[in-house]
Amino acid sequence: MHVFYLCLQDVHAVDLSSFVYDRAKITAFQLIDPGSTTDFNDAPKKRKGNGVSTSKALTTEEALVADTVKLLSVALNKMDSRSLQPYRIDCEAADTWSQGSEVFNAISHTRIEGLTGSVSFDSHGLRSDIYLDIVEVTETGYFNVGEWTSKEGLKFGPPRVLVPISGQVLRAITVVEEPYVMVKKDAEFRTGNDRYEGYAIDLMNRVAEELNFTYILEDKGKIGHGVHNHLTNEWNGLIGELIAKRGDVALGGITISHNREQVIDFTKPFMRLGISILYRKPAAQPPDLFSFLHPFSSDVWVCIFMALILVSGTIFLLARFSPYEWYNPHPCNVHMDIVENQFTIGNSIWFMVGSLFQQGSDVWPRAISTRINAGCWWFFTLIMIASYTANLAAFLAVEQTDQPIKSADDLAKQTEIKYGSYKGGATYNFFKESKHQVYQKIWLAMNEDEKNFVSPGAKVSGIQKVIEEKYAYFMESPSLEYSVNQHCELQQIGGLLDSKGFGFATQLNSPYRDAISKTILRLQENSELERIKDNWWKGKNVVCAGKAQDANSELGLANVGGVFIILLGGIVVSLLVAAAEFIYSVQKITKITQRPFCSEVGQAFTYALKMKGSSPVKLARPSQCAI
Repeated sequence: MHVFYLCLQDVHAVDLSSFVYDRAKITAFQLIDPGSTTDFNDAPKKRKGNGVSTSKALTTEEALVADTVKLLSVALNKMDSRSLQPYRIDCEAADTWSQGSEVFNAISHTRIEGLTGSVSFDSHGLRSDIYLDIVEVTETGYFNVGEWTSKEGLKFGPPRVLVPISGQVLRAITVVEEPYVMVKKDAEFRTGNDRYEGYAIDLMNRVAEELNFTYILEDKGKIGHGVHNHLTNEWNGLIGELIAKRGDVALGGITISHNREQVIDFTKPFMRLGISILYRKPAAQPPDLFSFLHPFSSDVWVCIFMALILVSGTIFLLARFSPYEWYNPHPCNVHMDIVENQFTIGNSIWFMVGSLFQQGSDVWPRAISTRINAGCWWFFTLIMIASYTANLAAFLAVEQTDQPIKSADDLAKQTEIKYGSYKGGATYNFFKESKHQVYQKIWLAMNEDEKNFVSPGAKVSGIQKVIEEKYAYFMESPSLEYSVNQHCELQQIGGLLDSKGFGFATQLNSPYRDAISKTILRLQENSELERIKDNWWKGKNVVCAGKAQDANSELGLANVGGVFIILLGGIVVSLLVAAAEFIYSVQKITKITQRPFCSEVGQAFTYALKMKGSSPVKLARPSQCAI
């Protein structure tokens, strides 16, 4: 017998029938996923059962191109691709695309199920979770004898025996966990599976309907999903039940992890997620009375004031030197030698202030030099007023909050706020096994006190600890999103710390896994998974939907009170100045008329209170010659 190991990826597209009958053992690798349900109508299947299904198979290169296009499409749909500006790049030059990093990050955080299996990338931009079938060519086609994965390497074993799932009755096990599996309020009046509801229940009912099977659901109590005991090398929880073959499938938000896949199998993920931080919303700070000053920083306000003084002084000097700013106050008397200039220091400042506040003035430049100066100032005020107006609404309407932490890095740097996770869960193991410096620091801080963790079956959940204590809770993003919708005082802090998925767990080499996985993928492509999720995350029992502050909500007096204070302050200052002008004027008149000061004040005050007339007060004045 001749033994051949082919490195050709497209062995499924090569006719090897003449070698099979010549005592030749041919082994090869396959990258194309035979279980993929990617919607390519013209793409032939790799094999059907254990035999070849078509004579013209899709090549690996074509499948990789198809997966690349699909991955790029999904990544661009996640980000706002309309904001992308195409840019021609010369490969020989050092220029880079400014938006290239955004596209790269979007692709790096995208995961799809394609013709070549699960397509995703690690932090270095390399493809992760590569899966190759090891097949042997037989008289009936290609026979699976093992597999190679980027995580576990080479594994040989018997192929999974496929058992038709149609008509079967599966033993489903679960634990109550909102919103995946919950007991109905009237459960005592119901029987069987009808006593439960939730996302996982709806999804399993939909899968059972598609595959024509039934299942019997059993609640295992507060045993959790499963924790590995390194001393006894045993698993508890739902995973332990599957290992002991006391269930065919486990329902719930069970995280797919490397350690768990060593002892059980998972279906294709029905939900993508990551770890994030749950924490209380900070108390809203009372609006600042002078919030109308916030669109510009203090430096900008100082610069605007200095520019006002500078330009006022400049136009004053230009008007003094330009002959065209001097004019005859009595144009009818052309022989008059007296000329005047309207741009005094006061008028110059008044002209600039009026322009700054978009108001008119009775002072206008005449010379070209002063007009150029005024035009530049008008352009400056146009841009500054537009910028101020554009930012003003946000500072008036948005509540100011004092957020103590904004990311996991901030959490690690402080000691005032305690933080933890569910003990023994996937989040717990993530921090325990992480090599990231910040996450290692978080793990050491959490592990200092056992009270930081929420143990299985604990009376106080992590969500309750966040509400009642100064405590931040690390949890999976879907559960966190649901909790935020249920408790209006809670919020998500920062983004996702990792990327993984939820899936249904089955026994190792379960004959039902592939059929359930294909159905999940089909429901995902039909947007059925998203519809079911919206039903529980945005539909049923949602408490906090629509309670976020509307950007167009009406403004209260506290938001604009500072404007009234400025107005009242201006009125008070104007009254004080008017009183000073009144007293100064009366004092000058008193020196001329030699009348008592109080008498002059009374006479002028009485005339002012008449509220009518426009003629000045007739006062006895010395003759012009005497003056």
